[in-house]
Amino acid sequence: MKYPREQIAEYKRERRVVMKKIYEAWLANPYFDEDTKKELDSIRGDENEIKERFYADLEFGTAGLRGIIGAGTNRMNVYTVRKATQGLANYILSQKGEKKGVAIAFDSRRMSPEFADEAACCLAANGIKAYVFESLRPTPELSFAVRELGCISGINVTASHNPPEYNGYKVYWEDGAQITPPHDTGIMDEVKAVTDYATVKTMPKEEAVKAGLYENIGAAIDDRYMEELKKNVLHPNCIKEVEKDLRIVYTPLHGTGNIPVRRVLKELGFTNVFVVPEQELPDGEFPTVSYPNPEAREAFELALALAKEKDADLVLATDPDADRLGVYVKDSKSGEYICLTGNMSGSFLADYEIGQKLALEGKLPEDGYMVKTIVTTNLVDAIAKYYGIKVVECLTGFKWIGREILKSEQSGEGTYLFGFEESYGCLIGTHARDKDGIVASMALCEAAAYYKKRGMTLWDAMINMYEKYGYYKDDVIAITHKGIEGLEKIKSTMSGLRENPPMEFGPYKVTAIRDYDRDTIKNIQTGEEGKTGLPKSNVLYFELTDDAWLCIRPSGTEPKIKIYFGVVGKDMDDADKKSRELAEIVKKTLL
Repeated sequence: MKYPREQIAEYKRERRVVMKKIYEAWLANPYFDEDTKKELDSIRGDENEIKERFYADLEFGTAGLRGIIGAGTNRMNVYTVRKATQGLANYILSQKGEKKGVAIAFDSRRMSPEFADEAACCLAANGIKAYVFESLRPTPELSFAVRELGCISGINVTASHNPPEYNGYKVYWEDGAQITPPHDTGIMDEVKAVTDYATVKTMPKEEAVKAGLYENIGAAIDDRYMEELKKNVLHPNCIKEVEKDLRIVYTPLHGTGNIPVRRVLKELGFTNVFVVPEQELPDGEFPTVSYPNPEAREAFELALALAKEKDADLVLATDPDADRLGVYVKDSKSGEYICLTGNMSGSFLADYEIGQKLALEGKLPEDGYMVKTIVTTNLVDAIAKYYGIKVVECLTGFKWIGREILKSEQSGEGTYLFGFEESYGCLIGTHARDKDGIVASMALCEAAAYYKKRGMTLWDAMINMYEKYGYYKDDVIAITHKGIEGLEKIKSTMSGLRENPPMEFGPYKVTAIRDYDRDTIKNIQTGEEGKTGLPKSNVLYFELTDDAWLCIRPSGTEPKIKIYFGVVGKDMDDADKKSRELAEIVKKTLL
């Protein structure tokens, strides 16, 4: 239904009036501190800025909170953090989980320690104990801590790889994974029910400590986390034999990875680890990069310069909360460093971990399985077929991989072997239930040692993998749409594709369409429909001829619409060519 232009204009006028009233209420309410009021007073008269800050409450979604730091209902600040925590506390109380407590970690971003303490003090005021890391820690260690301490929930204050003006608030449940149904909707409903900021409970930190409701944690959890990581080492002898010859460059990108990555590599015997000095120390301003994302070439500029100076075998970068790992490997023939996408490094580690377990133990579990998200490369399926193991597909987001592990634990069926998603995230072992850039760094360095002993580089091993399974090439296009108008653009794009889906993309014909929002799979040739079998999600997936595919979805953490696609080539050059051509076709068709 289309509304008349006059009706739309009237609606916008009414919304402006409402937003202005909320803005003035914040300025007048004695509950809000003076610094907050000064910040709001500085934007008086700027209707657009007032609109962006107050057009909605900062949404508590399935990934928690993520937004720009600042004053207002649609910003990350102490008040929106308290509100979210009160909703979480109410849900924990409804589940009778208050005695188990909540683990809290934070990263190097602006206001991260402050937001962590605000969350802890709100929980304490509700009679729920908070176990707070005394300094910054990576996301996977928070996931581990929830399980290790037997907590009902966990909170990690981080905006992952977002620009410095952002921060976020991730919520975990007792299995160590980010919240999934029914807990996600239960918590979201409780957060929405908190409509008056003044009703949110809090108490001074000193009182919470005295009451035994605020406890700092740190070294003991670090040690146990390291123990669990090292259980996944397959070839310790290889490390000892090449430790002096293997050269590794690493950057934590001003985030949380510096200490744990260096520690685990040192304890395993890697002696030539060179850390990028300009990016070693935590800094929420991320002064050396505009975008602290290991997917971006810019993030590696300093590391690659150091790699050439040290003649490094591989280059590693973890994002600020160290759940993701970016990798460059040296091609011995050209002397150049080649970027591995998340699909490439994930597939390589899957093949290495599973293949070496088979070689060492002589067999794999009969019920062994791998987990991948629906936008992850189909190379996974080829690897699984070779080893005779099952592939479980899940929605985008590592929490769904964690959920599959939980299902196995609860049912006693299935042995988890590996899981990863295309966005540079994997999990080796079950010590955590989120992607773990620390264990991935460890495993890749071990694999580099294993192949170096055999006179091969990691790039040599990658080529062997492609020769074995096929030259799969996958890519993603991300389009940013900011603000209110951006949200509407994303909605209209998805709605248009859903109602009038394309039947071809250049030479590739659509053979089936999966609509995860409607839970349908439609065979284009026969017209038959089935079910996806996965939870509802605003995602469209096009199966194409020649083993190609395309998937489109709004990002769950950023104001973007993402288009994923994959092809298979006869060799690397052919795969690259096909991928470039499909990218151009996608842009013309969908953008």
